[in-house]
Amino acid sequence: MTSKNSNYAAAESYLTFQHNEYTGLPILDEKGRPKLRDSYLLDTLECGESSFAMACLIANRKYGKNGGREDVKTHHIWRHPPKRMLIYPCAARTAGHTKYIISFDPKDAVENDLTMERAQALGLQFCKDNFPGHPAIVCTHPDGHNSAGNIHVHIVIGSLRVRTVERQPFMDKPCDWEAGKKHRCTSAMLRHLRVAVMEMCEQADLNQINLLEAQGDHVSEREYWAQRRGQRRLDYANAKLAAKGQQPTQTVYQTELDKLRKQIYACIRYELHDNFLRKLRLLSIAFHSIHDKNCSIAA
Repeated sequence: MTSKNSNYAAAESYLTFQHNEYTGLPILDEKGRPKLRDSYLLDTLECGESSFAMACLIANRKYGKNGGREDVKTHHIWRHPPKRMLIYPCAARTAGHTKYIISFDPKDAVENDLTMERAQALGLQFCKDNFPGHPAIVCTHPDGHNSAGNIHVHIVIGSLRVRTVERQPFMDKPCDWEAGKKHRCTSAMLRHLRVAVMEMCEQADLNQINLLEAQGDHVSEREYWAQRRGQRRLDYANAKLAAKGQQPTQTVYQTELDKLRKQIYACIRYELHDNFLRKLRLLSIAFHSIHDKNCSIAA
């Protein structure tokens, strides 16, 4: 995830206080004050005696960076639970930074003695190894928003490196290790992070899948939350129908993109290129362009 929000304190606030998983807004108590999360562990790195927010602001002023509204100011890493365990940048509701999440298999807590303390230690070491020189927050939560029981670790890093670090094999340009340079989330970096997560889980005897192979449908965060909101509305409508003794006609909500995706997959069984395109046209799926065996879909 990347964020352009200049309020760096929002990152820690999101991690330590309860938020509505659909709206992202803080949950308030009876006196209108934000409610702390029931359980979390939080540490900072490369911040000295300052808070994460202050460390990022000091670095920005020292190097004259991140002054514009469109500047990416923070990052957050994401690793989904089983069957969706991939690392990729996505939109965050926190301050301008990059945010990464390492989400462990729910079975690890029972089968492999994974505790919040152990997960926090793994997250801290992962951050030190892969994002040296960046102010960072490492925060562990006991459960995901989907109530799957998966312990997960948030890693939020300021986009600006505050000190020059020793060059690592995954660093290919001086801006990847020099002080005052911004974090680069390249394809090579993402591949390195996937491998690093796999190696970390293997060394810790935790469940793991091959992150270097595609794992099912790739869904953007925006579509994911649209599906969640749509499912909630559908469940509410079905409950009203059930109360009236009526049978719901639909129980699973699908976004328009998901419908389009399933229509295309259904057409893939046609081996001939012309048959494939003809089938898509019969489904009223339009094309931006067709070149050789590649076509651009107008979604």
